[in-house]
Parts: sequence; C-alpha cells; structure tokens
Amino acid sequence: MTTWPPADEPVFTADFDSREQWTAGRSWAYPGGGPINPGDNKLDYLTADPAYTRGGVFRATRRPDGKWDTGLLTTEGAPGGFELRTGDTLEARVRLPEETGAWPAIWTWRDGGSEVDVFEYHPDNPDLLELSNHVRGTYHYHRSPTVSPGAWIRLRAEFGARSVTWWLDDTEIFSDDRGVGRGWRADLIVNLSVCAGRYHPAPPPEAEEMSYEVGELRVYRSAGGGWPGWPVA
Repeated sequence: MTTWPPADEPVFTADFDSREQWTAGRSWAYPGGGPINPGDNKLDYLTADPAYTRGGVFRATRRPDGKWDTGLLTTEGAPGGFELRTGDTLEARVRLPEETGAWPAIWTWRDGGSEVDVFEYHPDNPDLLELSNHVRGTYHYHRSPTVSPGAWIRLRAEFGARSVTWWLDDTEIFSDDRGVGRGWRADLIVNLSVCAGRYHPAPPPEAEEMSYEVGELRVYRSAGGGWPGWPVA
C-alpha cells in the first residue's frame, strides 16, 4: 500500500447530480452553446436530461435523425461558479467506454480557448490516451497495458504555469514543459461525445447506446504544493 503525502482539502469534489456545481447540456465550447458540433466531427446532440449524466455515468443514445443524445456537464455558468486556476491539480477515476464511436473526455474551456484535455479516449485505439494542452500547443499520445475498453483508470493533471503534468495510476506519463501561464483560468467540462467517422470510426448501424463513468473527480488548490491523492492498492 502506497499513500501519497497529506494534502489540503479539495476545493471541488464533483457531485454529478448537483445543479449548483454544474450546467447540463450546453456549453459555449460548442457553436452557439450547442446542441450540435459537426465541425468537430461529432454526432452529439446535447441534452440536459439528467439520465445522461446521473451519478457520473455519461451516456449517449441514438436519435432517429442519426445524431446522438449525449451527456455533458460543465461548471460554465453554474451557480457555484467554480473555475480551475493555474497550479490546481485535478484527479479523477474513470471507467473507459467499450463501444466503437465513443469519445469520452475531461477538459477545460473558457471564452474560446483555455483548453487542456485531461484525457480523451477512443476504443478503436484500445490502449491509447490522448493528452493535450491547447493553450500552448502541445500534446502526447500515451500507450499503456492498463488502458483498455471497460477498464478503470486513475488520472491526475497538474495545471502548472510552466508545465502541465499528467499521471496515470500514480505514474507520471507526460510533462509538457509549456504550462498554462500564470493567469490561466478555465471552466471544467466532463462529457461523452460520439465520433462522426472522419478521424475515428462512427458507431456501427446496430449500436443504440454507449456510456462511460467518472467514479470520482476532485480538484486541489494547495499553496504548499503538496501532492494530493488517495491510497493506492
């Protein structure tokens, strides 16, 4: 058993059923706030129906028009007003989807930019995580035997001024040496998109539903710079 050093209490602990923390089914990261974003190769049709995000299970279901009702939550515009800041550390425990065409992500956004992807995943690349810092134009593709469709993984991202650093299951996997700058702040987005087929396969015709799960998500803001974390078996 390995235990990370003590840390401050989290400044944000996700309750995916909270209307105080989250805005459901719309974001200005999508044109006009949504509900569709075909320019980004997505079949998404955002819905505020809580059945698509309840308990941290993000779902998508096929619509008669060929698009997919999809679950998205963001702190953007939510009553709680939470924003990520430079120096924050985000931790999440995630069950990856199994269905072809699924495109889960935890990411940040604000005013047309400030995007950092804690992770993106596509089951057609079963062992690959996509990590990106769009603020400073860096990315990394990480392969691991612990990454596979249906697997539970733990992710950590530290949004440093000079470097964004990612961990997988408590192993550092990428530090971009670019960072987000001292004045960075951003809203948090958790969602399940559906691929339209340009870069990754679209769902097969017989597919009707897909999902992934975020079991825990916390954000720490430690003035002392200690490493937050939970025990690791």
